[in-house]
Amino acid sequence: MRLYLIRHGQTPDNVRGELGTTVPGPGLTDLGLEQAAALPEALAAAGIGTLSTSTMIRTQLTAAPLAASLGLVPTVRDGLREVEAGELELRSDREAVATYLGTVLRWVDGDLDARVPGAEDGHAFFARFDGAVGAAVDEASASGHDVLALVSHGAAIRGWAGRRASNVDAAFVRDHQLANTGVVVLEGSPDRGWLLVEWADEPVGGALLDDPSASDPTGEPV
Repeated sequence: MRLYLIRHGQTPDNVRGELGTTVPGPGLTDLGLEQAAALPEALAAAGIGTLSTSTMIRTQLTAAPLAASLGLVPTVRDGLREVEAGELELRSDREAVATYLGTVLRWVDGDLDARVPGAEDGHAFFARFDGAVGAAVDEASASGHDVLALVSHGAAIRGWAGRRASNVDAAFVRDHQLANTGVVVLEGSPDRGWLLVEWADEPVGGALLDDPSASDPTGEPV
């Protein structure tokens, strides 16, 4: 099974550098809409057979052009929503961002008891995200497809892929950004495990692209 994890397009929260994680959240900026409109061409050769989004508006708007080009109706899955910011919601200061992303990195490193203040711990996050991925894989398999795409969020994708892919670790996640509409590709299955094969159009092991436009807190490393 080949799994495409797509980060949503740019939002007003991203521009302001704020930790915005409540549902349904804001829509996309004009640039975010342009980024979403570019996805069909970028992923034309991927062979995507099913498509899922989170319950947050920004992922649904991001997925819309791709869904239209593929003739698909996206499935909305609550488990794909962003890592909750809790008491840090809408903060943009260095301390809040470091606490938020630092907690995600602790999860990747195995400390699932860690939690963002006032929010979920790693056990709860992985339970819901794993459940969404498993359901999406089942949907793809039932329809005879082995390539699926999930449109989700920066911290959620970095955290889940960093822990579930057996060939990367917390240091890799810390050092690799994921800009808006960046794509992470894994191969495997929930039963056999996953391998990370591509991060933001780079083969794993390639040079990190320094994207100065990726200035929002859930896309940048701590």
